[in-house]
Amino acid sequence: MSTLILKNSRELPVGFCDSGVGGLSVFAKFKNIMPAENTIYYGDLKNVPYGSKSKSEIIGFLKNILDFFKSKNVKAVVLACNTTSAVAYDEIKDNYDFQIYPIIQSSAKILAELNIKKLGVFATTATIKSGAYEKEIKKYNPDMQIYTKACPGWVEIVENKTFNTKESIELVAKYFNEIMEYKPEKIVLGCTHYPFLTGMLSKLSDSSIFIDPAAFFADFIKKDLINKNINNLSKKIGNEEFYVSANPQQFKVSGELFYSIKNNPVLL
Repeated sequence: MSTLILKNSRELPVGFCDSGVGGLSVFAKFKNIMPAENTIYYGDLKNVPYGSKSKSEIIGFLKNILDFFKSKNVKAVVLACNTTSAVAYDEIKDNYDFQIYPIIQSSAKILAELNIKKLGVFATTATIKSGAYEKEIKKYNPDMQIYTKACPGWVEIVENKTFNTKESIELVAKYFNEIMEYKPEKIVLGCTHYPFLTGMLSKLSDSSIFIDPAAFFADFIKKDLINKNINNLSKKIGNEEFYVSANPQQFKVSGELFYSIKNNPVLL
């Protein structure tokens, strides 16, 4: 993780990126606890979902986004996307002079400290193939048993808001029943879209079994910005900018599920 901090960087923006609207779940929690921060959100709707793409494609997508954030003179970028954190972060982490916060690596220590023996993880195909959750958690707790399940199709349910269709209900139940064969005590919703399936999942199990990493990820970022003395000290609410690579109107409509977007997204 880059540690080069620019001078007079407190008022520089923090960038957030995801393949679509799911990263707004992290964005919303961050803005709630750090309202003074100026922020820029990039949704790569042209290439959503990332979870079915190849490693080289995902690295290319992230490089383009980080180059964009570099042009916007950000002080930090939040990878509010499990797939880019799992597949591309290690490949690009030393190529930029701003701080980069990957959701999986930043959350792993807290997950490892859970007082349980069996942990389940729902995530995209690319995240599961990378083995990132197992690798990062076992750095801190090698004895924890981790069971993972790829959930192709779940991102599309959220992006398209098809929560009540027969096909969506059956698809959510299918992956849930498969991971429950391992009897996990908790299940990580390892994609920023997945917490918005909690209403569907809670019909299959008590919602207390599910963990959304976004809350403690936001806390981690806040503490690190403060420790590095680059948090914004303004008493005013920070500026917000939104950019997308496609479908700005769809982004705004779907994004309302996650966060109230006041400004129209800019199409790049």
